[in-house]
Amino acid sequence: MVAIGTEAQYVTFGLGEECFAVPVEVVREILDHQDAFRIPHGPDYLLGLRDVRGQGVPVIDLRLRLGMSATAKTPYTRILVIDIPITDKVLTLGLVADRVFEVTSFKHQAIESAPDIGVRWPSEYIAGVVRRENGFVVIIDLAKLFSSSDKVSLMGVGAGRSASEFAAI
Repeated sequence: MVAIGTEAQYVTFGLGEECFAVPVEVVREILDHQDAFRIPHGPDYLLGLRDVRGQGVPVIDLRLRLGMSATAKTPYTRILVIDIPITDKVLTLGLVADRVFEVTSFKHQAIESAPDIGVRWPSEYIAGVVRRENGFVVIIDLAKLFSSSDKVSLMGVGAGRSASEFAAI
């Protein structure tokens, strides 16, 4: 367990006017946005599959998953390739963000619990909130963001295939 008073590093990114963060250790890489190979009959927030270094990675529109409007592609749009540990497996996803800001450190004592009211998103998805001079940074609990059924279906989407293999189907 991490001692009180220590810091942890986070990747901060924007969705609309909001600032979010995920722990830096789950971020494998950050890519420029490219369209994903569309997978039929998936949830609305599943944009499709993208080949990342030979691995088929499901790409998620995080804005849609959080109940916001769809991401509009701009020159600043990025895909965060993340590895979420789930029991004995790792769920690899590409999360579409409007823009990526920085890698920053937050002191553990500066991270507040998620409020139960006044937040657009269910508090169970929020690992914490950090106050900054220009607003708040919402730390997302990635493991809780995707329901059990989401995890099962998303883990099956890539299944070790590349995007070119899906294109041949």
